[in-house]
Amino acid sequence: MPDEIVDDAAEAGAPLQAPERPTLDMLRHSAAHLMAAAVVELFPGAQYDVGPAIEDGFFYNFRLPDGAHFTEDDLDSIEARMKELASRGLPYTPEMLSRDAARTLFDRSGQPFKVDIIDRLPDVPHFSVYRTGDFVDLCRGPHVPDSGWLRAVKLQRVAGVYWRGDERNEQLQRIYGTAWFTQEDLDAYLERLAEAERRDHRRIGKELELFHFDATAPGMTYWLPNGVIVFNELLEYSRAEHRRRGYLEISTPIINEKHLWEISGHWEHFRENMFQIPVDERTTYGTKPMNCPNAMVVYNLRRRSYRELPVRFADWGVLHRFERSGTLHGLLRVRKMQQDDSHIFVTEDQIEEEYDRVFDIVHHFYGLFGLKYRFRLGTRPDDFMGDPALWDRAETSLMGILERHAGKDGFVVEAGEGAFYGPKIDMIMEDAIGRDWQLGTIQLDFQLPRRFNCVYVDAAGQERTPAVIHRAIFGSLERFLGVLIEHVAGELPLWLAPVQCELVPVQDDAEDVMSYVNRVADEMTGAGLRAGVNSRSGERMQGKIRDAELRRVPYVVVIGRRDVERGDGVIRVRDTRRHTEENTQLADLIGRLRDEVQQRRLA
Repeated sequence: MPDEIVDDAAEAGAPLQAPERPTLDMLRHSAAHLMAAAVVELFPGAQYDVGPAIEDGFFYNFRLPDGAHFTEDDLDSIEARMKELASRGLPYTPEMLSRDAARTLFDRSGQPFKVDIIDRLPDVPHFSVYRTGDFVDLCRGPHVPDSGWLRAVKLQRVAGVYWRGDERNEQLQRIYGTAWFTQEDLDAYLERLAEAERRDHRRIGKELELFHFDATAPGMTYWLPNGVIVFNELLEYSRAEHRRRGYLEISTPIINEKHLWEISGHWEHFRENMFQIPVDERTTYGTKPMNCPNAMVVYNLRRRSYRELPVRFADWGVLHRFERSGTLHGLLRVRKMQQDDSHIFVTEDQIEEEYDRVFDIVHHFYGLFGLKYRFRLGTRPDDFMGDPALWDRAETSLMGILERHAGKDGFVVEAGEGAFYGPKIDMIMEDAIGRDWQLGTIQLDFQLPRRFNCVYVDAAGQERTPAVIHRAIFGSLERFLGVLIEHVAGELPLWLAPVQCELVPVQDDAEDVMSYVNRVADEMTGAGLRAGVNSRSGERMQGKIRDAELRRVPYVVVIGRRDVERGDGVIRVRDTRRHTEENTQLADLIGRLRDEVQQRRLA
């Protein structure tokens, strides 16, 4: 779970004006205050840090006396006290205090975190506080009128977080909760959470033995044999499609001397997210967080003519990014990843046509999985690099391309969300239960080719600087697979399934039955299918079938002595996804499965 950081400045100044009708954010912010009030009453001496509204809920950070920790039972007690406070209809009352008065108030009440916030804002003369019953908090609001609004509240869990999000600081305890206007809304949300838990890729990945994360390598995936099959199938499909579309695959170093990152601007703009390797007093290396600088190196290996462009380099190399430990989340947020990364060097008059080609890949790849998606345009961030005029050109170009492909209402613009070297189009996927995930990205860059002195010779013999389109369609393959697993609840399409067909012998202690089962397995394997045999003795047939279903094996073939004695090649097959069963010829089943794999059908 991310370590959300609250800006100190949010606590400074006069109370904010509340809208005429309370919003969910207001309700949840007010719930955070009410939770802190309950904690202070139930745990004398508790110190409270910050407690904002967040997506779908709220949190508050606490330090308990004598190093004590909250338990799950404590959450029930705190929630019960919150409901009791809500029943009183306590007003949320703002008050302005001078700096000295605010500091004295929180110092005398034993709240050092609030004193620290005040001390960090030396130029602020007055601070706003909100009172709710006996509880007082440093806050600008706005809040609901009174605690009676907070009838549909649920505390969810406790987590450890570092104070101010810094791993060098002490660890505090964070209580997460959610609040809604009605009990019906709360119940519906809790149902969605339960469904999300059922689909959690971390749980499914463990059940299917796909991947592992170890404490010795946080955020770096151990792909297990089943997971390697899934990962490699996706990777090889991506490779084949890119070859077919004219991309040239390259493979570049995982670490580079920092001079390369200084040229690219990553050392200035992205160094905090890089693993740095000092070799001696004069030499430092950095693991690559992105492939783009190395693509520039490859482009510059020889003189290029305009006739060669577009030049499309694809690089599936391993990337490393130093994400804070609190942000790591299974496959969805990792430190080691592989992307279907490509860098396309184009003349300016080729930009739109090449974007058309990239959008065609987007539609093809996402359509393969039946994904619903939309586009988001990220524009110039505060720490942008390069000439503002070039940024304006790039943003205008991408706006026109998006309007052509998605219509004027088919995308949203997020100001300041571009990469530091250029604006970007993100693909936002909606999964089966309505959650949004950012997957691929397409970026237009006029900056890096200039910094690396990339040129081509135009028709008049003049040197020109190409534009570069950075694009990843799946994005991180780790993240894509995590999202896909949750989207399909582990029911991967046949071409990705680690075991495509499981053979279950009815008499596993009979030599003739096992011999026949193994021949069937060999025939399926020889046809390019991934077939497994459940030869564990002593288990009932129904138990073996259930085991295959739990492992999301798409097809199960049951073979007994009658099938052997009949000798007509007819077998009994279960489709675990459609919950159907039929008798069919082995040759027909193999043909059907091969066809489903080759067409990469969803089911």
